[in-house]
Formats: sequence, structure tokens, C-alpha cells
Amino acid sequence: MRPPLRAVAMLAATAALVTGCGSGDDWSQPRPRPSAVGSVGPGFVDPSTTPVPEGTVRPQPGSWTGIHPSRDYRVVLLTAGDDDPTRALVTAVEEWADDEHLDLRKVVVGDAHDAVPSIAKAMEMHPDLIVSAGNDLVDPLALVTPNHLDQRFLVVGAELAEPTHNVTAVDWSGASFRGEGLGMSSTYDADSFTAERCAAAIRAGMAAVLSDLTGIVIWLDQPA
Repeated sequence: MRPPLRAVAMLAATAALVTGCGSGDDWSQPRPRPSAVGSVGPGFVDPSTTPVPEGTVRPQPGSWTGIHPSRDYRVVLLTAGDDDPTRALVTAVEEWADDEHLDLRKVVVGDAHDAVPSIAKAMEMHPDLIVSAGNDLVDPLALVTPNHLDQRFLVVGAELAEPTHNVTAVDWSGASFRGEGLGMSSTYDADSFTAERCAAAIRAGMAAVLSDLTGIVIWLDQPA
């Protein structure tokens, strides 16, 4: 059962564990979201239609390689759990940020009670995007994200059951946890979280966010 909003507010005031990765540039002041560099290629979406909210898009492999965040793009990696799939996702996000020369910040959730205040701490850093890795974050994100529609979130390797327009997810057969009590929309397979698939997930998801294709699920069909 989800806690009342008053309890959430109290939790959000609690300090979270935060570590930094990058140049240490000042993020204290909000500023306009930077523009994308490049664009998605043919096959990312059907150009004749607009993806519906909560809909699923199946981009062609590699159609996301032509778009990148600018180097001043602010990303916070929010992570919970030390299972193999989560570690694979974290590694993929960190390597992607290094490839893109981004100042990636990291918020690590200590336990279930720290999840909501950790999300709040990530938002207080004024990022352009919060990337979530770890199934334990799905239910807390479902609670918080509808109340902060100006903050964009990207969930890799899982999804929210009823995402608002500010939440984008990337899934594949073997992933797609949707929260406690809802199970998987596909058979869960920890071995499906390969380095190749996790790398594709962050890049495809980021391509969708940079293209303003948010509030949807990106489904990866390519093999590991």
C-alpha cells in the first residue's frame, strides 16, 4: 500500500546518499533544458503517426545512434540494489555518460525507506533527466513522478504501470518489471541484461527523451 502524501513529504526531507561523477560544475541554479545534437534515424518511430501516451514504440536497431545530448546536459543516475541486472544497467549508464563527456551525478538508495527521499534529492539537483536503474525504484517512482511533471525521468530495464508524460521507459523480453503485484509483461530473465542490451537501452531511451517522445515505452527487439 502506498504511504499518504504527508508521509511522503516527511520522507523527502530526509537526507539521501549522493556521490558525484564528473567535473563538479555548479548545478545549483535551474536553467533552460539544452537542445539535442542530431536527430533519430529512419525507423525509430513511424513518421506518419504520433506515439500515444503510455504506448509502446519498437525502434529499428541503430536508429538512435545519430542523436546525442549536448555536453552541458545534466543527468542524475538514481540506482537501487546490487543484483546483477542493476549493476549491468549502472555500468551501461556510466559508460554512456563517459562516451558523451557528460557530468553524471549519482544517487544511491540505501534501502526501501530511502527511496522517496533519494528521488527528492535527485530532483533538488536540477537535472535535465533522472535515469533510474533497479526494480526497487519502480513503486517509489510511481508515487512521486505524477506530482513533479516538470522533471523528466528515464527508467531502463523496467517501467511504470501508468506513466505520466514525464516518464519514459526502455524494456525488452526478459525485463519490464511494472511494480509490486503487477509482475512482468514478459518473462523475467536476469541473463537478458547483457552489456550490449543495457548499452542499447540507455541510448535508445535517451534518443526518445531528446526527441520529446516521452511518456511511452521503448521496446528493444534486437538480440543480446
